[in-house]
Amino acid sequence: MSGVLINLIIQIISGAVGGNVAAGAAKNIDLGTLGNTIAGAIGGGAGGQLLGMLIPLLANSGAAPDIGSIIGQVAGGGVAGAVLTAIVGALKNRAA
Repeated sequence: MSGVLINLIIQIISGAVGGNVAAGAAKNIDLGTLGNTIAGAIGGGAGGQLLGMLIPLLANSGAAPDIGSIIGQVAGGGVAGAVLTAIVGALKNRAA
């Protein structure tokens, strides 16, 4: 597998986890487990890719990513997933 695909998988998984953690911490933005996971995964993938473009060190696209880029992908994906879940949850609650 290429490094780009590995990075994307790491971002999506950490985004899904970040979305569920954010919803668990703030019950007013909870979308349900599936909603939190989907919103977090989308946020983690998109936000992680954006972060990789802004900080080239995190976009290690070699065959085997190093530990620094993996930690950066996990942090970026998790935070982006949490942020998107919070935004979607707040918009859903505001509309209701």
